[in-house]
Amino acid sequence: MRKVYLLFIGLFLAGCSAHPAEETYQGRDLTIGVIGSVPSIKEKNVVFEQITLDEMEKRQHLDAILIMKESLTEADQEQYVAVYRNLTIPVFFMQSTKAHVPFTNDGVDYASFPDVDASSYATGFLSTAADEGFNERTWRYHLKDDQESKSNIEIVYNQIFNTIESVNSK
Repeated sequence: MRKVYLLFIGLFLAGCSAHPAEETYQGRDLTIGVIGSVPSIKEKNVVFEQITLDEMEKRQHLDAILIMKESLTEADQEQYVAVYRNLTIPVFFMQSTKAHVPFTNDGVDYASFPDVDASSYATGFLSTAADEGFNERTWRYHLKDDQESKSNIEIVYNQIFNTIESVNSK
């Protein structure tokens, strides 16, 4: 009887994990460039390299680039539009409610451009050259129940990591 009881306790504790499987990125190792403050995450298979906007083109060995909220205004300068469109890795604009539009289009200013999705926590962008011009892939990520909590932010980051892995495996 004691063995059954211990087995039951063990199964119960395993089911009460603090981080459900959907919240934890389990994919291959990723190296991600960060412009701005480096996020705090629990994954050991994701490494962040702090870079500058001017270094983006030179960092093609990275799996992706995150541009943090405090760097969004600087990131919308005209000189970077062509850079975003020429990158062969996805770039994610963290906490941009204006999607990717002010960053990837000439003549569009971040400060004056209206919100596209006020509940969006992050937007991903990847431009792939096509015969007739550009082909864009975009992704938007939202916080669960629109609540900004550590666990909801971790879920968004893990969704981003899964996107990066799927894009880079093609």
